[in-house]
Amino acid sequence: MADIKSAANNLPSLREEELRQGIELLFYAYRDFTAEPDAMLVRYGFGRAHHRVIYFVGRYPQMTVSELLGILRITKQSLSRVLGQLVRQGFIVQRPGLRDRRQRLLELTPKGVDLERQLSETQRQRVAKAYREAGTQAVEGFRKVMLGIIGGDGDRAKFARGPAPRR
Repeated sequence: MADIKSAANNLPSLREEELRQGIELLFYAYRDFTAEPDAMLVRYGFGRAHHRVIYFVGRYPQMTVSELLGILRITKQSLSRVLGQLVRQGFIVQRPGLRDRRQRLLELTPKGVDLERQLSETQRQRVAKAYREAGTQAVEGFRKVMLGIIGGDGDRAKFARGPAPRR
């Protein structure tokens, strides 16, 4: 975090227009980043909450419901509705924890893995293209900006450990 603050201190003070443009760029980027997956989700009767659950369960197999709630920061009731639908339709399985049988470990089924790949493919392509066009320094700068926007130190710390293990 010190890198972000020291780099920001070297910048001349940011103008209101630069800040507003940054906010606007985030809105436009998010709109385009989610457009293709949103269209796919409609075919299943799913929304963005379903996409986020599928993404994170795929990214971190055998995560607990509690861990997922911590990432998504939604109510148990909201997660229960979305997760229940994904389990009933065969995209996710829940298993009891190995040490604590009360825990529910989440994992994508083969059907869920396939859907996650479809939903994320256009997003991976979009990010890869932007990274290639921007160059290495810009990629690291983007990472620092995004880490600076993330509110919790615990969430930022996840990215200090490097990439998650591959499945």
